[in-house]
Amino acid sequence: MADKKTILIVDDEVDILTVLSARLIDAGYDVLKADNGIEAIDIAKQKMPHLIILDIMMPHMDGVTVSQHLKENKNTKDIPVIFLTALQGKKEEMTNHKSGKNIIFSKPYNPKELLDKIKELIG
Repeated sequence: MADKKTILIVDDEVDILTVLSARLIDAGYDVLKADNGIEAIDIAKQKMPHLIILDIMMPHMDGVTVSQHLKENKNTKDIPVIFLTALQGKKEEMTNHKSGKNIIFSKPYNPKELLDKIKELIG
């Protein structure tokens, strides 16, 4: 079990946290959850997940700001981030916010495509 990968899911929508968490657990991953950006930064720094799935539109601190904070920290800067966004048709514009290994998926997302991308990034 030492090689089991951990994924942090950050979304202010409880339904997304619940469904995505169940899918990732079924796929063999350990899951951490946060419902806001401030909590996400704290968890990422403490637990050092292998990957973060991050909603862009959240109250208090949006996902882009969360990602920038993580990229500025020497311990969390290399954690790949997959952004989820409900901004339909804005995927191309959102690529300007990418840095490092970040990927953008539009909501609703295709679960198989998301799992395939996760496997590609962290195994």
